[in-house]
Formats: sequence, structure tokens, C-alpha cells
Amino acid sequence: MSAEAEPAMNGGSDEHIRRVRLPADRRTPAAARALVRSVLAEADLHELLNEALLLTTELTTNAVEHARTELDIEVEADPAGLTVTVTDFAAGPVDELLVGVRNDTSDITEVAERGRGLLLVDHFASRWGTTYLPTGKGVWFRLDRPGVGAATRPAGMTTATQVDADGGTPSAAAMSELMQTTPDPYADDPLPEFAAGLLTRVAEMVGAAGGVVRLDRGDGQGSQVLARYGRQPREGNELLRVPLAVHRPYAGELELDAAPSAYARPLAVLAGERLSLHLENDRLRRADVRRSSWLTFLAEASELLAQSLDVELTMALVPQLVVPRLGQWCAVHTTDEWGRLRLAAASHADEAVLPQLHRVLQETGPDSIQARLREASRSAAQVPLGAPMEGFAVPLIARGQRLGTLAVGRHQRHRHDPDEVSVLEDVARRAALAIENARIHAERRRVAQTLQQSLLPPVLPVVEGIGFAAEYVPTGDDAEVGGDFYDVVPLPDGRWLVVVGDVSGKGVQAAAVTGLVRDVIRVLVGDGKPLPEVLGRLNETLVERGGGRYCTLALAAVGPGDGDQLDVSLHLAGHDRPVLLHGGGGASFVGTGGTALGLLDAIATPTAEIALKPGDALIFYTDGVTERRRGRELFGTDRLRESAAPLAGYSADVIAARLRATAIAFSVEPPRDDIAVLVLRNDAL
Repeated sequence: MSAEAEPAMNGGSDEHIRRVRLPADRRTPAAARALVRSVLAEADLHELLNEALLLTTELTTNAVEHARTELDIEVEADPAGLTVTVTDFAAGPVDELLVGVRNDTSDITEVAERGRGLLLVDHFASRWGTTYLPTGKGVWFRLDRPGVGAATRPAGMTTATQVDADGGTPSAAAMSELMQTTPDPYADDPLPEFAAGLLTRVAEMVGAAGGVVRLDRGDGQGSQVLARYGRQPREGNELLRVPLAVHRPYAGELELDAAPSAYARPLAVLAGERLSLHLENDRLRRADVRRSSWLTFLAEASELLAQSLDVELTMALVPQLVVPRLGQWCAVHTTDEWGRLRLAAASHADEAVLPQLHRVLQETGPDSIQARLREASRSAAQVPLGAPMEGFAVPLIARGQRLGTLAVGRHQRHRHDPDEVSVLEDVARRAALAIENARIHAERRRVAQTLQQSLLPPVLPVVEGIGFAAEYVPTGDDAEVGGDFYDVVPLPDGRWLVVVGDVSGKGVQAAAVTGLVRDVIRVLVGDGKPLPEVLGRLNETLVERGGGRYCTLALAAVGPGDGDQLDVSLHLAGHDRPVLLHGGGGASFVGTGGTALGLLDAIATPTAEIALKPGDALIFYTDGVTERRRGRELFGTDRLRESAAPLAGYSADVIAARLRATAIAFSVEPPRDDIAVLVLRNDAL
């Protein structure tokens, strides 16, 4: 990789710019994160670290997977924030090759199907956009420091979307504005003009010197002047007051600086009734717009939570969704196996208050707050927290399991209204389900890893004069158990049996068949059965109990031969032929193919006798190596042989490690099938 650091512009010390060119390699996201981390440390922008690393990982990972070219990473930090640009050199539109998702769609399901790169960028970044330069194209994002005005976007860049960071951390502000696609209910308000016209007419009819219409919408703004006529009605004067007949949370009043005569009051009441009708329509319209906005928010929040199957990340996202749109602060507590609550994540609209919030909400915080949180975790409804927190907590319940609590602090200007409480309860339900799904996935991954490890020998035997080495890479889906396996078993006659196999399919059933094959082989060879008989009985077992699954197998019995050579009896049951790597150079395939086990009642497994001279090695492998894909191109057996040839003279562990690295580096995609390599080498001096 190549990198260059440019001197700071505009005075020097306040800007930090780094550029680096990275290969299309799975290690590229880690290298990009290290670059971003170092620039943030130099610029003293530690508060932007988490969001910057997350977005850098998303863009570089998607670029590696879709563009498959070298990447240019540019990181620029200034006192106001950080800008990161990821550029590739592939042909085609930026949204398809670099990030895998367009930013011009409003369909949530379409975003979910095509990728999450720009979804996270849109949610976290202060601003982001695309670059179209003669040398490449890419995506940039900007994270502003809390409390600092937005900086100008980078030159030559086209803004795709913008979210203002007006309070709290950039991520909190961005998440609080999550997909507000509905219009502002207070924009283009026709009521003031209508109220002013109605007030003017009625005031002129009754001869009022002045008048005013006041309205409180119950949104925390208090009573506001909706319309005014003439001079301000003075207290103490004889005023004509008419309350407006509106439903909660609206409340209003019409005042006229006029005596309540026999005809003035009826006219004022009539005007008040007409104005009340319009206010009721306004209230219903705003309520409908607000509900639509909440539904959009909940849909987008669900989509974002569903993107992550990591428990910690999911819990960290929840407070970012809530603050500041639904409260001044938010915290997620989880319940352990003993019922104790643990603070998992918290966010506050004022970043400076966050340490104090942590101290209050942690297990060592005030007993009164801890008691209310425990009560909320056991209840089925909200529990008020009271002073000094001024908020409430709701339980996190998913599939009947109580996972903890979601606590939310009240707004600065008003308490939560019923709609907000309902939305927060819905957020709690969706968050609990997302957390539970992430936990289930983590448990599946742990079980799969444990089961996979149980199917492989913990270590290979150490035998004088014989070198054994193996490399194993599970499929990219670490929650699935693969069917590839290997083993080295001692034989009663003093020889050693090398076993490499591949059971069709993945999952628990494939793992069960793999365990069955390993156990049957160990039992039969332990009884001294010859290898052809072992393969025959194993075939019968799979036909009867394999559940339709089959197995390819390579068995090699190795023992001392004449002089320093090793004699190998090789049996292949539908498995790929191993590579014979000569100590003096050169590589070739050996053995004769046979019938896979579990498909037919009768099988053919020819025997091949091979003599390994000192320095010679046999390389066994599974189809996860030869069928590794790079687009439509396969790694293939010929490339494997060519990759093995230069390794003559190396030890068994070096040969296995080099071939594993070569197969992995062949494609930027994670393995679609397990990769297993086992090397048997004559280590005689």
C-alpha cells in the first residue's frame, strides 16, 4: 500500500490531511480505520471516534466487495470536524459499484435488499455526498464536532443529503432526524391569516379599539398570539373575552377591547365559534401529519435496528434513535441471569451531561432510581422515575422474555404527551425484539463454533520423521456449521491414518453426519479393519442413516518404508486427488478417483501406493479451496498445483499456511464453503 501525508493548508496547524491507497483486500477496512483513528487523535476529535470508525468501515467494506479495485482513502480533520472520502476506480455508477445501494429511493424494502452502506451514512453523518472525478468516483461523509457550525462541503462534491447537527453529538442529531420525510405541520400555516381577517371584521363591526386571538397548541410553546388587531388590549379595561371551543391539547381565547354590549358579545361568540371550527380542523390535520411522521419514524427505526445482528451495537443504536426527538436523554438497561440490571447504553442531548447521567443510572447510582428501574423491568407498563431524572421507564420484553428497561428523560419544555409515550412504548417493543434477535444470532454463532471445533482434532499428533499440519477456515456465515473435516488417527500396526472429508450441505444435520463418519472410521480402524472394508461399511452406514447426505473422503495410511522414505496407501472415495509436492521441486496430482459414500449400495475405491522421499509432501484439501470464486472465475485445481510448486522444501505448517492465505486472497468475498488443507510431509533428515 502507498500513503502520503499532505501539509495542512490555511495556516498549517489547524488542519490534518492524510491520503492512502489501499488494495481490494479484506484487511482494507482495518487499515482505513487505523488511518482515521490516527487523524482523530492528532486533531483531538475523540468525540467523533465511534461514528467515524463505523462509517469508514461501511464505505470501505462495500467498496471492496462491489468495486474490487484499489481504493483511495482521504481523511481531513479541522477544528470543526472530520471529512472522510472513499474513492474507487471501477467503471459504472457509484451507487452500484461502491456502496451497493442507491440514495434516491424512498422504499424501505428496496434499501434493505440492496445494502445498508448509505443507510447508515445517512443516519449518522452530518452531511454526505458523492464524488465524480476523472480518476475515480466515490462517497464522502462529514461529521461535525458538537456545538460547532457546519463547515463547507469538500470542493467538487455533490451533496446527496444533509442533516444539521444542532445539539448533542453528530450521531445523536442525525439519528434524531431519522427519515423525517413528512412536511412540517407548522409550515405554510393558513390559520394566522384567517384569524387576522376574522378578528379585523368582528372588531370593526363592534367598534373595538383592539383585539387579539391567543392559542396554546399544547406543544410546550405556551400561549401564542395567533392574530392581532389595533392596539394591545390593556389590563383593567373592560374587555370582551370569548373562550374558543376546541379539544385538548388546544386551548384559546378571543379578546376584544370593547364593551360587551347586547350585539357585541353575540358577534364575538359567533366569530369564536367559526374560528374554533377552523382550529379543530387544524388540530386534526396536525395530529394526522404527526401520526404519519411517527409511523415513518418507527418504520425507519425498525429497518435500522434490523440491520445489526450484534448485541452491543443494537443496544447502542436505541438511545441514538430516541435522543433528542423523543426525550432529553435515553438509557438501555439489560437484565442478567440473576435479575440484576446493567447499564448497556445511554445518550444525552447535552454531551457534557453524559458522564453525570452514567453515574446516576449505573448500578451504584441512587437507590430510588435503581428501585424504579427494577420495578419497570418487572412491570407491564411505564414507571415514572421522578426527581432528579424527570422521565419514565418501560420494560423491554420480547417473546415473553424480560430483557431489561428503556428509560427516557422528559423534554426541556414539556412532558411527554400520550402520542409520544405510545411511540416510545412501540420503540421499546421493537428494540427488545432486535436485541433478542441479536442475542439468538450470537448464541447460534457460539453453538456453531463449539460444534465445529468438536468435529476437528484439537491438535495434530507429533510423530518423529512425519510432519502433519492443517489449516481450516469456516464459511463466511459463522452461525452455520460446515461439513468439511480432517483427522489423523493411529493404526494398530503402528502406522497413521490421515482422513480428509466433506459431507454435503451445512448446518446441524451435516454436522451430525460428519460426527458419524469420524466415529465410524475411528471405531473400525481401531478394530484393525482394512481400509477398503472401512469404506464399504461406512458407505452402508450413510445409505441407511445419512438422511440423503453423501460424503467424499480421502484416506491415507502412512508408515515407514525402505530407508528414509514413507509408504502411503491412498484411497479416494469421490474426493479430489491430493497434490504430491516433490522436495526437489515440481508438483503433480496422485491417486485414482473412486465413488462418493452414501449414494450407491456398492462403491469402488481403488488403492494407490505412493512413496514419499525425504522432503516430499502430500497436500489434501476440500472443494472449498478449488471452488472459491472471484466473480465467475474459480480458484481451481490447476491454480492450487501451481501455488504449491514454489513451496517445495518448506515445512508442513508453512505449506498449509501459504496455501490457505493464497486461497483466501484469491477473492475479496468471504468464503462460501469451508476451506480445509492438510499437509503430510516426510521430515526425515
